Amino acid sequence: MKAVLSKLDQLAGIEPEGSLALWLERGAFICLLLMAASVPHSIAATQIAWLLGMVLSAARLFITPRARFRFFAFDAFLLAFIGWSVLSAFFSYEPAISLDKLRGVGLFLIFFFARLNLRTRSAIAAVAFVMIGSAMVNVIWQPVERIIGRGVEVHGLRSDGALAKAGLADGDAILRINGKRISSPEEIIAALEASETASAMFNRPDIYRTITLRRTDLASGISPEERLGFASWEKSHRWRAQGFFGHFTTYGEVLQIIASLALGLVLGLAFGRGSSPGGLLRSPRLRVAIIAAVCLALICVALLLSGTRASQLGLLVSGIVMVLAIGNRRLIALMLVVLIPAAAGGYYVVQQTRQQDETNEYRKTMWRDGIRLATESPRHLIVGVGMDSLKERWQEFGLFDRGWLPMGHFHSTPIQLAAERGLPALLFWLLFLGAYTRSLWRYLRREGSGPDVTFAVGLGVLGGVAGFFTAGIVHYNLGDGEVAMAVYLAAGLGAAMLVNKNVSSE
Repeated sequence: MKAVLSKLDQLAGIEPEGSLALWLERGAFICLLLMAASVPHSIAATQIAWLLGMVLSAARLFITPRARFRFFAFDAFLLAFIGWSVLSAFFSYEPAISLDKLRGVGLFLIFFFARLNLRTRSAIAAVAFVMIGSAMVNVIWQPVERIIGRGVEVHGLRSDGALAKAGLADGDAILRINGKRISSPEEIIAALEASETASAMFNRPDIYRTITLRRTDLASGISPEERLGFASWEKSHRWRAQGFFGHFTTYGEVLQIIASLALGLVLGLAFGRGSSPGGLLRSPRLRVAIIAAVCLALICVALLLSGTRASQLGLLVSGIVMVLAIGNRRLIALMLVVLIPAAAGGYYVVQQTRQQDETNEYRKTMWRDGIRLATESPRHLIVGVGMDSLKERWQEFGLFDRGWLPMGHFHSTPIQLAAERGLPALLFWLLFLGAYTRSLWRYLRREGSGPDVTFAVGLGVLGGVAGFFTAGIVHYNLGDGEVAMAVYLAAGLGAAMLVNKNVSSE
């Protein structure tokens, strides 16, 4: 046990300064590793690890010697953004709702928590490795589950049948009956014979809904197909991958951030300054680059199966930013050769996964309404209407086409911030992202020592933040707790690099 703790202290850069301080620092760093392991899977587990780590870190601040915290310009912009978000909540049309939403805004503390507990370059690399490795659990399962299939996908529905009467259409896949997974029509019949009604959750491309089946709608017949009113069935092999999050957009956004870390490892180790093909083959870095490349390939498969075009575009932008940051002419030429066929292949897979007649009219409507709402009065321009106030005031604001469209958000982080928190909040957010990426870019271009693992992780963080911003133009990804936690943690790795840039321990 003593040897394990000694290695942990060496990895985390923890120096014995009293037993209480030592154990608080150890506990906080372990919580950080648990966060990294939970981010690809569960918001609840990630929050528990983070909150426990924050308590330990806060307690450590009261014990001398206290850790020195270096502030950057981007810290000021981030704190100004948070401060304006709090101000807008007080001036909200629905203060109670908006003040409650500040719990989500508080996730920004993850950015500082990571920086405070990452003292060595080895620790930064370890957190990145844990995020990538943990993601493999759900990433590998996605294509396997697709091959196995799930539920009962029905074909040849009769209009007078029990399923059609309940609202199902040809090609829908029934996944659960009364909350339990099913794999055959017999299970549907058994549930209806045991009760007058049964709750059925089904999947239609891009849609998960629950309907009520009734025993009285069953037809006479011998086979379950005859009684339920359809001609044939099979296991469904067509849906958008969503990991363990329960939503494909969230899954795609988180995968983009983690895929960028893996891509950064591949590009940074293979093409970082001072690298050469021969040097890579003779270096221990080769094993890390190969493992990262395999992980990246698997993540890309899962990302394609999620059908999230914005996240896929974000990863594409992420890769371009990384290549430009490295500045290797051969790599830039290779990127141009690979880019077109890769984009074409990805588009084809997405089209097979997504609903073919999908339109963007709803998103365009929300963009127009969001811009109108943000600019229609001085109050809205300065402090916005308040986070989530539109859920109560949507009629007053003239949203959702008078109720004909589904209630949601504005499908764009910049528009959402401007409408809910005011233009100053949007400006502070953009200044934070701009100042942060500029600082990391300059470090990688001028001060980063490549090729090494830390340089490669920083490269992945830079690309991941660029991809997050790109996807956020058409997704409100900052408002998604799972995604916000992942991007703040990844950004914390880059900020820790800037703080510890003169530390050479590996």
